[in-house]
Amino acid sequence: MRSSIPVFAGLLFLLVPFSLLAGGDTTKSANLTLPAGFSATVFHDNLGRARHISVAPNGDVYVKLEKLKDGKGIYKLVDADKDGVAESATGYGDYIGTGIAVKDGYLYASSNQDVYRYKINGNELGEPQRIVTGLINKRQHESKSITLDNKGNIYVNIGAPSNVCQEKDRTQGSPGRMPCPILDSAGGIWQFRADKTDQSYSEGVRYATGLRNVVGLDWNNEVNDLYAMQHGRDMLFQFYPGLFSQKEGAENPAEEMFRLKKGADAGWPYCYFDNSRGKKLLNPEYGGDRVKQGPCEDKTQSIAQFPGHMAPNGLVFYTDSMFPEKYRNGAFIAFHGSWNRAPEPQEGYFVVFVPMKNGRPSGKWEVFADGFAGPNKAQGRADYRPCGLSVGPDGALYVSDDNKGRIWKITYKK
Repeated sequence: MRSSIPVFAGLLFLLVPFSLLAGGDTTKSANLTLPAGFSATVFHDNLGRARHISVAPNGDVYVKLEKLKDGKGIYKLVDADKDGVAESATGYGDYIGTGIAVKDGYLYASSNQDVYRYKINGNELGEPQRIVTGLINKRQHESKSITLDNKGNIYVNIGAPSNVCQEKDRTQGSPGRMPCPILDSAGGIWQFRADKTDQSYSEGVRYATGLRNVVGLDWNNEVNDLYAMQHGRDMLFQFYPGLFSQKEGAENPAEEMFRLKKGADAGWPYCYFDNSRGKKLLNPEYGGDRVKQGPCEDKTQSIAQFPGHMAPNGLVFYTDSMFPEKYRNGAFIAFHGSWNRAPEPQEGYFVVFVPMKNGRPSGKWEVFADGFAGPNKAQGRADYRPCGLSVGPDGALYVSDDNKGRIWKITYKK
């Protein structure tokens, strides 16, 4: 049995080799390493930069693309004979983006500045309605992840077009701006109505703030709350070698899971979670020294932390019954893989599982699906990079890759 790292807030992180982070017996399937009893098929292939995915109640899989394929940015994949492989792919929409979700007979999809919805009419989609428009898009953290609650609201991530709100972005020695002016229109999650057209910032609500960039976003129906995976800041070692060793810079700051109530403030850009110290600390740009907490002690605390720079791009809660009981109500997270751990080895490129009880982690996280990257995790060399996650009506877990556009379907059988 291989060990894994604790995920509870406030616990000291034990930085063990990534090769030791998977639990249980594993088998290889469709080039993936999975726990015993699980298998995977390649549901569809070669879609290109496939980002988030959502499976409709009839089993149709909708995929959002970051780069148009044949002029289309949304694809519907249909497995008519239910053999685990899609026979057809139909394109819709002429815009790129990340977010996609199916809810109550509608398909919702985002570009990097707008959100649209389509009525699902049998096998076809109705004409698009633009429900949100004019969101910040400055070519850094511009993707707009989305999720919906059960009261007619849609939640949209608006990532901060900045690393840590310095006077000169990503410049060594440049101080952080106080207060950070970015937070009025980015660096958080905004709430809009799901059925109202052409809403702007003035018609939305800043539901949560202090979040640098969230790509993994999901509504947890068990506890009726919003959950988000934050991408941590960059360049701690490069900018502050007197405070962080090369390895500490690779492992910090934590990638964090938040349970967000309305009005939450997670602390960006003033704060970061230091895995080595096991707490939220003041960023060096704001006078931090790896000891000071300052206002960070009173900010919204994450409920789980992971090693730095692994890019948590997908989040979904498992409420079905196909998988064994241990997975019920737990969270699957797709880590897209790092680019800025160098010269330490790049890591991530896997899907992990976090057991949950009453909306909080109830045990150690473990690697659930691995092998996406292939033999080489060096920057730009990975074969596939897991990005989106969705659970189908039969309980299968779908995983998208935004490198080549492969979609996997993972099932379980005793």
